Amino acid sequence: VQLQASGGGLVQTGGSLRLSCAASGGSLSSYNMGWFRQAPGKERESVAVVSWGGARTVYTDSVKGRFTISRDNAKNTVYLQMNSLKPEDTAVYYCAAGPKTSQLRLPTEYEYEYWGQGTQVTVSS
Repeated sequence: VQLQASGGGLVQTGGSLRLSCAASGGSLSSYNMGWFRQAPGKERESVAVVSWGGARTVYTDSVKGRFTISRDNAKNTVYLQMNSLKPEDTAVYYCAAGPKTSQLRLPTEYEYEYWGQGTQVTVSS
C-alpha cells in the first residue's frame, strides 16, 4: 500500500486545515488508519486513529475537541480535519496504516507498517 498525504500549509492561530491521505496499491478497508506528527527535536507521536470501518476513533488529549479523523473507504482516503489550530500543532504530519485490532487505542509508530511521506503544518502565532 502506498500512501500520499496532502493538505498541509501555513495557517494562523485559530485557523483550520484538512489533511488527506490517499492510498493506492491496496484497500485501506483492511487497516486501521492513524495520523502521527513530529515536531522539530521531538519524537513522533500519534495524534488520532480510526478503526478500519470508521466507527471508532481515538485522539491524543491535546487535540480532543479540535481534530476529527475520518475515512472514506470507497475513495480509499483518510482525513484529518484540524480546527482551532495552535502554534504547538506545528509539525510534519504523517498518515499510516496498521493492523486491525479488537480494541482501538493510539498506536506507537512501530506498530504501523505503511507510511505516507508527510505534510508540513505550520501554525503562526
